[in-house]
Parts: sequence; structure tokens; C-alpha cells
Amino acid sequence: MKQKMVVKVTLNGHKSRSKALKIAVGLAGVESASLKGDDKSQIEITGEGVDPVQLTSLLRKSVGHAELVSVSAVDGAKKAENEKEDPKPLPPYVWPYNPPYYVYQVPDGYAQYNDSSCSIM
Repeated sequence: MKQKMVVKVTLNGHKSRSKALKIAVGLAGVESASLKGDDKSQIEITGEGVDPVQLTSLLRKSVGHAELVSVSAVDGAKKAENEKEDPKPLPPYVWPYNPPYYVYQVPDGYAQYNDSSCSIM
């Protein structure tokens, strides 16, 4: 289920804003993250299967005070509009023909002799 979360974070400057956005986007399942509000102190995260508690705890550890404002489900109407276009299936891929590999056997009379000493010197 796709969900939209809004987290209020105390941001002191551009560096903390970019750090908070990197943390938000780094979680598995996050599709987008953006700053929201008058003073850009809220982060809006959209994704599927994202744990909001884990997100807020990570933001608290690295950026500062973080408060979960809201969690809501995203409408499926936008998703249905995007899925109307059915992509054409790709033609099957045919592997090129490779000739079989031949295995040669050495007759018993032609066994190689391994000598540990050097024959050149």
C-alpha cells in the first residue's frame, strides 16, 4: 500500500536539510521526499512499505528533533491512470548457435613426464 507521511524536523540550515533528505530517501521503499511548509521544516515522504517510526528515529539520531505529523494512504486513481498504457512485450531472444566443445583424450603411451628439476640449466 502506497502511503504519504509528513515529518516535522528542526532544521538549522541547508546542511541539515540535505542530510535529512538523504536519510529519508535512503530508506527502502521511499519513492520521493520533498520539503513542505512555510519555513521548509516539514518533509513529505511518499513510498510503499516505509516504516514511519524507523524514519523518525533515524532523523532524531542524526538531525535533531523529529515529530511524525501525519500518515495517510495515497489514492490509487493516479496509479490506475499510469497503468493504462500497456507496454509491448519484447520478442523472445534467440541465443546464437555455438558449436559443441570437443574433448581430446591423450593415449596412455603418451603420458607426460613431470620432473621437478629444471632441464634448461
